[in-house]
Amino acid sequence: MESTGYTTLTRQSGLMQEMQVVANNIANSATTGFRQEGLMFAEYVKRVEGGPSLSMATANVRNTSTLQGALTQTGGSLDFAIEGDGFFLIGTPAGERLTRAGSFALSAEGDLVTPDGFRVLDSGGAPVFVPPDANGVSVAADGTVSADGKPLSRLGLVQPTDITGLMREDGVMFRAEGGYEPAESGRILQGFLEEANVDPVSQIARMIEIQRAYEMGQSFLDAENERVRSALQTFVRS
Repeated sequence: MESTGYTTLTRQSGLMQEMQVVANNIANSATTGFRQEGLMFAEYVKRVEGGPSLSMATANVRNTSTLQGALTQTGGSLDFAIEGDGFFLIGTPAGERLTRAGSFALSAEGDLVTPDGFRVLDSGGAPVFVPPDANGVSVAADGTVSADGKPLSRLGLVQPTDITGLMREDGVMFRAEGGYEPAESGRILQGFLEEANVDPVSQIARMIEIQRAYEMGQSFLDAENERVRSALQTFVRS
């Protein structure tokens, strides 16, 4: 295969990856706390012995959107939304993870947990504990958890040091490859949940653009294949 074919194939591969990302965004447009993703394309040039250099495309870096999602009031005392920057800190068997999905509950032991049973951590990395006999649980804008008028803990609100280092592990949970630090500007709202920050209309429009770009690349590959076949047939006949 000639260089033009390799270059087009790398482009086609990247477009297929982006189509999967966009489809996942659309599928999760109603998922609480979901962060829209995009795919970052890059070009690198490979040196070819005895010929010109070869331009190749890659699409390996996923970019997580930091746009604020719509806030919906639920009235639930253990529903929390973050207004501004930051993520909730969650403890999992695989290590600490970050999320914007704030629909929590209390376990039988009194720990604040996610729907999957993972513990919500405080600013020091310890589980947030609420005594079983406590009444009137409230959370201040800075994350301070109180019950019966007495402060108990403070929800961990952190910000990744490198937003491009966020690695999605499931729909709403992230691993911070570059570590994290306390989030200074975010505030927590009790009785609210943050909706997905996905714009379905723009994502559908992007899906159409990707499909057209892929079809154009496929047409080029078909034409290139026909050109090579014609050249070989002419060579054989001669």
